[in-house]
Amino acid sequence: MWYNNSVIYQIYPLGLCGVPRTNQPESAADPDSPRINRLLDWLPHLQKMGVNVVLFNPLFESDKHGYDTRDMRKIDRRLGTNEDFKHICTEYRKAGIRLMLDGVFNHVGRGFWAFQDLIQNKQDSQYKDWFFVDFNGNSNDNDGFWYAGWEGHYDLVKLNLHNPAVVDYILDSVTEWIEQYGISGLRLDVAYTVEKSFLKRLRQHCLSIDPEFFLIGEMIHGDYKQIMNSEMCHSVTNYECAKGNVSAFNSKNLFEIAHSLQRQFNPEPWALYHGENNMVSFVDNHDIERVATVIQKAKNLPLVYTIMFTQPGIPAIYYGSEWGVHGDTGEQDWNLRPAFKQPQWNELTDYLQKLIEIRKNSHALACGSYRTVHLNNQQFLFERKTDQERIVVAINMSDQPATIHFDAGCGQARELITDTLHDFGGGSTLAPNSAEIWLMEK
Repeated sequence: MWYNNSVIYQIYPLGLCGVPRTNQPESAADPDSPRINRLLDWLPHLQKMGVNVVLFNPLFESDKHGYDTRDMRKIDRRLGTNEDFKHICTEYRKAGIRLMLDGVFNHVGRGFWAFQDLIQNKQDSQYKDWFFVDFNGNSNDNDGFWYAGWEGHYDLVKLNLHNPAVVDYILDSVTEWIEQYGISGLRLDVAYTVEKSFLKRLRQHCLSIDPEFFLIGEMIHGDYKQIMNSEMCHSVTNYECAKGNVSAFNSKNLFEIAHSLQRQFNPEPWALYHGENNMVSFVDNHDIERVATVIQKAKNLPLVYTIMFTQPGIPAIYYGSEWGVHGDTGEQDWNLRPAFKQPQWNELTDYLQKLIEIRKNSHALACGSYRTVHLNNQQFLFERKTDQERIVVAINMSDQPATIHFDAGCGQARELITDTLHDFGGGSTLAPNSAEIWLMEK
């Protein structure tokens, strides 16, 4: 499938486009210069980097941050109009970039049109069964009824996905997104708590429209196969490896990330996700601290990204992190979702551009098996392999050179980052704080 050779670039449009944090009538975008057009300014940067998929976080009408939806069929007024976004999508697709949207189907905002009807009409509302409501209780907003919120957040009203009318509304909205905007997939917000019967119905519906449609489920803890299987999501967010990768460098202990990769992907039958190469690999996103903030030594950033791009999975970059932007979870996560006047470019961006090129053109990195080759606290070598190609990734996080002796299975390899020949005679010496990707001779 197309997504196996993809590199995803994640954009939070409400942040990048600099919208007011609260959606008021006066917050509407200037129709002659809609804020959403900033996404067009980003397109040359994405083309230069070489990414081929863009994931837009929520951009439909919402109360504040996008995950508190008011209307799934209307672009947020702070950004622009449906026609404005349709134009953006057309230009991105012309540039050869596939598009994915953030599907927020577990909950909506208090401003959601059906919930507003419930507030006004109480028991007489035709939408009262769209939510989990108790008219014998009351809410913190004195609505005259109690309702379920997502994980205790009552600005996020939980939808009743057992109600056929709710499911029909969502599926009809997704159909509109596919037909109007030409999207190729969805990231499913908090998929770990969404009704599994709904996930099955959603997958059937999407594949009936587009047999190559791609569903990524947000999954943080537990067995990813709860929702990543032949009936629900094609992929999940690999939080285990995201956290293990950064922690390994901060603790000077590469066993941490090696353990997770071995547990998930090694060739033994007991591996949790043996043969799964479509999980989403990342080191930061709109919910967690920027990797440049959390990593203790900036010189380790290229090494962290090398592992992310070469481990089994589909790599994803969060906007701004390609040039090392910092950000914490302050200001209700808005610090993670800043506006930029324009993209920047530096040595880290150059390095990621090279990793993107390598990843998109490697059959072994897209589809290959995983095997640990050599491991100690500060050096880590692993192999990705198919019948057509064999690649070995070598990491040295030490401040000193390290000579590694292992059975290379060949005399020479092409080092893909520098495009030079590498000779394995007498072992392999890795430079301090370095990463190498070797395309092994057959």
